[in-house]
Amino acid sequence: MAFFVKSMISNQVKNLGFGGGAEEKKEEGGTSDPAAAQGMTREEYEEYQKQVIEEKMERDAAFTQKKAERACLRVHLREKYRLPKSEMDETQIQMAGDDVDLPEDLRKMVDEDQEEEEDKDSILGHLQNLQNMDLDTIKEKAQATFTEIKQSAEQKCSVM
Repeated sequence: MAFFVKSMISNQVKNLGFGGGAEEKKEEGGTSDPAAAQGMTREEYEEYQKQVIEEKMERDAAFTQKKAERACLRVHLREKYRLPKSEMDETQIQMAGDDVDLPEDLRKMVDEDQEEEEDKDSILGHLQNLQNMDLDTIKEKAQATFTEIKQSAEQKCSVM
């Protein structure tokens, strides 16, 4: 592997024109072999090509998986907020396979949001909101409203 890296670097330096170019031109001119053009043997070149293809397939699979996870999140949010479904998201999920699920950190966030909403909708949530209010302000508003109603009722009664 060290030979491979060394030959790749020396080949790139030669291609830039920093020495050894005349000798390479004579050797490269007669062959159309891509391995010889890269400064490798045929076996090394085939191994390199195989490795490149495998890495590309792994990257493509990881990218497809991430796209499907994002699509799954969008589907979940659309269901939660009762938005129309997207065919593109369904297609991306199907392309990745049926084992697609939300990433763990996103699942935790969604679960926390759902718990907060359930707490707010419950009776305990409403009681907590009442506790957070300023009782003095509520009393003042109630007394002001009561005195306004009382004054308007007295004015109406005195006219009669």
